[in-house]
Amino acid sequence: MNPLRGRPPARQVPTLTEVVEPLLPVPGGSPVAQPTVPPGAAAPMPAPASTAAQTAVDEQALVERVLAELQRRIEPVLEQRLRETLAPTLALVAEMLVHDSRDQLTGVLREMAARAVADALAKSRRG
Repeated sequence: MNPLRGRPPARQVPTLTEVVEPLLPVPGGSPVAQPTVPPGAAAPMPAPASTAAQTAVDEQALVERVLAELQRRIEPVLEQRLRETLAPTLALVAEMLVHDSRDQLTGVLREMAARAVADALAKSRRG
Protein backbone atom coordinates (compact mmCIF):
# COMPACT_ATOMS: atom_id res chain seq x y z
CA MET A 1 0.00 0.00 0.00
CA ASN A 2 1.28 3.47 -0.84
CA PRO A 3 2.06 5.40 2.36
CA LEU A 4 1.50 8.70 0.55
CA ARG A 5 -2.16 7.98 -0.14
CA GLY A 6 -4.53 9.73 2.19
CA ARG A 7 -2.19 12.67 2.74
CA PRO A 8 -3.37 16.04 1.48
CA PRO A 9 -1.41 17.32 -1.53
CA ALA A 10 1.24 19.98 -0.96
CA ARG A 11 0.02 23.52 -1.62
CA GLN A 12 2.95 24.42 -3.82
CA VAL A 13 5.57 22.06 -5.09
CA PRO A 14 8.50 23.82 -6.77
CA THR A 15 9.48 22.67 -10.20
CA LEU A 16 13.01 21.56 -10.93
CA THR A 17 13.74 24.77 -12.85
CA GLU A 18 12.77 26.83 -9.79
CA VAL A 19 15.23 24.93 -7.62
CA VAL A 20 18.16 24.43 -10.01
CA GLU A 21 19.37 26.72 -12.79
CA PRO A 22 20.51 25.23 -16.08
CA LEU A 23 23.89 23.54 -16.03
CA LEU A 24 26.80 25.94 -16.21
CA PRO A 25 30.15 24.85 -17.64
CA VAL A 26 33.04 24.76 -15.20
CA PRO A 27 36.53 25.36 -16.58
CA GLY A 28 38.44 22.10 -16.69
CA GLY A 29 35.53 20.03 -15.37
CA SER A 30 32.01 18.86 -15.97
CA PRO A 31 28.95 21.12 -15.90
CA VAL A 32 27.58 21.94 -12.44
CA ALA A 33 24.07 23.02 -11.51
CA GLN A 34 23.86 26.33 -9.68
CA PRO A 35 21.00 26.89 -7.23
CA THR A 36 18.69 29.82 -7.85
CA VAL A 37 18.42 32.36 -5.05
CA PRO A 38 15.84 35.09 -5.63
CA PRO A 39 17.02 38.62 -4.68
CA GLY A 40 16.54 39.31 -0.94
CA ALA A 41 15.80 35.64 -0.13
CA ALA A 42 17.83 33.26 1.98
CA ALA A 43 19.58 30.43 0.22
CA PRO A 44 17.16 27.52 -0.21
CA MET A 45 17.66 24.23 1.56
CA PRO A 46 19.06 21.58 -0.76
CA ALA A 47 16.20 19.82 -2.51
CA PRO A 48 15.73 16.23 -1.38
CA ALA A 49 16.36 13.54 -3.92
CA SER A 50 13.26 12.88 -5.92
CA THR A 51 11.05 11.68 -3.08
CA ALA A 52 8.31 10.33 -5.32
CA ALA A 53 10.79 8.42 -7.46
CA GLN A 54 12.58 7.11 -4.36
CA THR A 55 9.26 6.05 -2.82
CA ALA A 56 8.29 4.29 -6.05
CA VAL A 57 11.64 2.47 -6.14
CA ASP A 58 11.38 1.54 -2.45
CA GLU A 59 7.80 0.37 -2.93
CA GLN A 60 8.76 -1.74 -5.96
CA ALA A 61 11.71 -3.26 -4.09
CA LEU A 62 9.44 -4.03 -1.13
CA VAL A 63 6.86 -5.67 -3.40
CA GLU A 64 9.58 -7.81 -5.00
CA ARG A 65 11.00 -8.87 -1.62
CA VAL A 66 7.55 -9.74 -0.27
CA LEU A 67 6.66 -11.74 -3.39
CA ALA A 68 9.96 -13.61 -3.30
CA GLU A 69 9.49 -14.48 0.37
CA LEU A 70 5.87 -15.50 -0.24
CA GLN A 71 6.89 -17.71 -3.14
CA ARG A 72 9.65 -19.30 -1.03
CA ARG A 73 7.13 -20.14 1.70
CA ILE A 74 4.25 -21.21 -0.53
CA GLU A 75 6.17 -23.33 -3.03
CA PRO A 76 6.74 -26.38 -0.77
CA VAL A 77 3.15 -26.31 0.50
CA LEU A 78 1.79 -25.97 -3.01
CA GLU A 79 3.94 -28.82 -4.28
CA GLN A 80 2.81 -31.09 -1.42
CA ARG A 81 -0.85 -30.22 -2.04
CA LEU A 82 -0.49 -30.87 -5.77
CA ARG A 83 1.13 -34.24 -5.08
CA GLU A 84 -1.66 -35.19 -2.66
CA THR A 85 -4.35 -34.06 -5.09
CA LEU A 86 -2.85 -35.60 -8.21
CA ALA A 87 -1.68 -38.91 -6.68
CA PRO A 88 -5.07 -40.71 -6.86
CA THR A 89 -5.69 -39.49 -10.41
CA LEU A 90 -2.21 -40.45 -11.59
CA ALA A 91 -2.54 -43.87 -9.93
CA LEU A 92 -5.85 -44.42 -11.72
CA VAL A 93 -4.38 -43.36 -15.07
CA ALA A 94 -1.38 -45.64 -14.54
CA GLU A 95 -3.68 -48.56 -13.70
CA MET A 96 -5.72 -47.89 -16.85
CA LEU A 97 -2.53 -47.79 -18.95
CA VAL A 98 -1.33 -51.09 -17.49
CA HIS A 99 -4.75 -52.68 -18.11
CA ASP A 100 -4.98 -51.39 -21.70
CA SER A 101 -1.38 -52.43 -22.43
CA ARG A 102 -2.02 -55.89 -21.00
CA ASP A 103 -5.14 -56.27 -23.18
CA GLN A 104 -3.25 -55.17 -26.31
CA LEU A 105 -0.31 -57.45 -25.51
CA THR A 106 -2.66 -60.39 -24.91
CA GLY A 107 -4.31 -59.76 -28.29
CA VAL A 108 -0.97 -59.58 -30.09
CA LEU A 109 0.30 -62.75 -28.37
CA ARG A 110 -2.88 -64.67 -29.27
CA GLU A 111 -2.58 -63.53 -32.88
CA MET A 112 1.09 -64.60 -32.99
CA ALA A 113 0.24 -67.94 -31.39
CA ALA A 114 -2.60 -68.52 -33.88
CA ARG A 115 -0.23 -67.82 -36.79
CA ALA A 116 2.43 -70.09 -35.34
CA VAL A 117 -0.10 -72.93 -34.91
CA ALA A 118 -1.44 -72.37 -38.45
CA ASP A 119 2.10 -72.46 -39.87
CA ALA A 120 2.93 -75.61 -37.88
CA LEU A 121 -0.25 -77.35 -39.13
CA ALA A 122 0.50 -76.29 -42.72
CA LYS A 123 4.01 -77.72 -42.48
CA SER A 124 2.78 -80.99 -40.97
CA ARG A 125 0.17 -81.46 -43.74
CA ARG A 126 2.74 -80.87 -46.45
CA GLY A 127 5.25 -83.15 -45.25
